[in-house]
Amino acid sequence: MHSESAVILFDGVCNLCNASVNFILDRDLKRHFKFGALQSDEGMALLKNYNLSGDYLDSIVLLEGGVVYTNSTAALRVARRLSGAWPLMYGFIIIPEIIRNPVYNWIARNRYKWFGKQDVCRMPTPETRARFI
Repeated sequence: MHSESAVILFDGVCNLCNASVNFILDRDLKRHFKFGALQSDEGMALLKNYNLSGDYLDSIVLLEGGVVYTNSTAALRVARRLSGAWPLMYGFIIIPEIIRNPVYNWIARNRYKWFGKQDVCRMPTPETRARFI
């Protein structure tokens, strides 16, 4: 992995999460991010390496610069690296996590009910395979 790359670990069976990965892939023109399913062997090994439980599925996990980010902070840090106007979203980082995270967690708790889930983790296409761990 390139030393400046960051890894986004996501719930591989979640339709919302998979749509988010597609969204990021389309807007990560500098190819800053690599991706991995939280349920994959590689994802679970990274979680363990950063002292997170191997069954952690409550949030995306951003591993960037040796630091772990989760919940709304991870989402905002991802947005700041995307093309277009999306980096403007990073301005919401000034709102304390105690306010941001309940909104994020409410969506996360309801993601399967609202957006559904797959039986198996997503498989990258041949075009995107190099972007996945």
